[in-house]
Amino acid sequence: MERKKAVVTGASRGIGKGIARVLAAEGYDLALSYHSKEEEAQKVKTELEQAYGVRCFLFQAKLEADGAGVRLFKEASERLGRVDLLVNNAGITKFEHILDLTEETLDLLIALDFRNYILMIREAARHMAENGVRGSVVNITSSRGERAYPQDAVYGGLKAGLNRAIQSMALDVAPYGIRINNVAPGAIRIRTREEILQDDRLEVQEDFWDRLGQRIPLERSGMPEDIGKAVAFLASDAASYITGVTLRVDGGLAIPGMPEAETDAREDRGWGYHKAAWPEIKKKSSDMPGNAGKQRGQVYGTD
Repeated sequence: MERKKAVVTGASRGIGKGIARVLAAEGYDLALSYHSKEEEAQKVKTELEQAYGVRCFLFQAKLEADGAGVRLFKEASERLGRVDLLVNNAGITKFEHILDLTEETLDLLIALDFRNYILMIREAARHMAENGVRGSVVNITSSRGERAYPQDAVYGGLKAGLNRAIQSMALDVAPYGIRINNVAPGAIRIRTREEILQDDRLEVQEDFWDRLGQRIPLERSGMPEDIGKAVAFLASDAASYITGVTLRVDGGLAIPGMPEAETDAREDRGWGYHKAAWPEIKKKSSDMPGNAGKQRGQVYGTD
């Protein structure tokens, strides 16, 4: 039998790498994109070709740039010959308090985490419809699309928007036998301990994932391959009657509304408590409705 073909974006590390590994084990030939980690991408390519005997093509792409995703899909489909599965994974997780939100952050998140996903879905759907491929698209969203977290208005909001958007797109392409679904990861161990310790930007402890895992209902943090298995299932014939759904893969993290944080919330606060980003902003008690003359703490959740 001819191998199935898949395009996976952002596959040089983390969740994308886990997805690529699982799909290679399933026998897919792959076209993988990476942003800047060429050496890591080459290692992934070599590993998959040697371990599973699949063909693997690499493409460098800055997917937030205009037209980049469209070019990537066309080049990848030419090299593969056909695309049975598109996995939109490349994205950025960036949180900013609404008082500090910059237009640069807003534009980047919209371009990479939403606009590019939609345009690549369009290209994949056109390719599949024109070539009679009853294929599949799987997008990586987030459990944050279902739960609110501080500083997460844009990232979480875009993920929620994508969860809704695929429902309409699934209806559009259903007559062609094309299915579109999402996988929403929770807390996934996307960096090894060694990578965390080497990255000065990550202000977490060495045992962050183990400590967080103890607070998740299934008592562990997720692995990239957990997401890969969910993607492979949704793309398989076993899921041939599933379309337009968002499958949460989070060990139950979002059921009770657990925060993706290492430390416990204050005893007198809920999960939504968040210390003020601008503690210098205060509001007089006399300005607060119903509290004239009563001493209150600073606004925005401060003590």
